Parts: sequence; C-alpha cells; structure tokens
Amino acid sequence: MRSLIVPKQPKHPVAAIASRAFRMRAVALPRVENLPIGELSRRSGVNIETIRYYERIKVLPAPPRTASGRRVYGSQEARILAFVRRSRELGFSLDQIRALLRLGGPEKASCREVREIAAHHLEDIRAKLSDLKKLEGLLARTVARCSGKMAHNCPVLDILDIERSSAKAQRSNVGSGCAPCKGGAFQ
Repeated sequence: MRSLIVPKQPKHPVAAIASRAFRMRAVALPRVENLPIGELSRRSGVNIETIRYYERIKVLPAPPRTASGRRVYGSQEARILAFVRRSRELGFSLDQIRALLRLGGPEKASCREVREIAAHHLEDIRAKLSDLKKLEGLLARTVARCSGKMAHNCPVLDILDIERSSAKAQRSNVGSGCAPCKGGAFQ
C-alpha cells in the first residue's frame, strides 16, 4: 500500500484555494484497478466533471474503457490525479502542471527543472502577495473614510463604480488635474 497526501476537497474542484485554511491529510490508497470514475472521484476528492476536463485538456491521460464504453481507472491514473490535485492546491497553473508531468511526473522529473518551475511559481506568488498588500491598504484607507451614513457620500462605492468615481473626480478637480494625482484613492 502506498501512502499519498491528498488535500481536503475544496468547494470548487478546479480553483486553487484562496482564503481557506490549507491542510493536507495523509491518506493510504490501496493499489486500485478498474475503478469507475465515480469511485475515483470519491477517493480523490476531485469532482467527476473536473476529471473529465483534465482528460479533455490532456492533463490526465484518457483511461481505458470497458466494452460498454465506461471509463476505468487504475493506480497510475489515480496517482497522476493526486499529483494534479496537490499541484492545484499549491496554486500551480495547469500549464505548469503539464510541464511537470512532461518531465516525467512525480518520480522521473529532474530536480533542477522542477526547481525552475517552482521558483517561477514562487515569484508569481510573491508578486500577488505584494499586489494584495497594496489592495489591502487601499481598501483599509477607503473603509476608514466611510462614515456609514449616506450612500451618495460613500468612498467604498466611489472606488467600485467607475462612473460614480469619474463624475466625482470631474466635479472636484475641474482645472486641478486628476483625482489619483491629487490625493485620490490610488496613492
């Protein structure tokens, strides 16, 4: 019996996790052969439609079919699916996962090549974190300016509604430059 780490099932099977607590639990999966798609879905925690999608886009190899045309999965497909699932949970894109699988999958990939893909992904995560910090600052300043009284004076609505913020900027900055340059929300 091989022990694999399979993450808890997210609410959306394809989306990477965002604000949910990230924990992976160890699960021992017995060697499986001739699993129908529903059983593979149940064991892996991956939605049936997502499994079919991964097959269509060639992330997961098309499985053999029975005489009646039903898909049947074995240990190799289950392992690849677990690999894809963990990779998605860690935020790797489908293109990055394809690259990792082309390198030979979980066992045969060169550590140097895998490191390059992971390092690039880490750079992307750090850039997103930086952007999120900027967004947090903008939203925190905007919420702090909100009186909670009249909607027509709401700074939160001002930054969300492009027409509303454009009209206010034009009214308040006639002849004085643009709002973002003169202490507007985006400084």
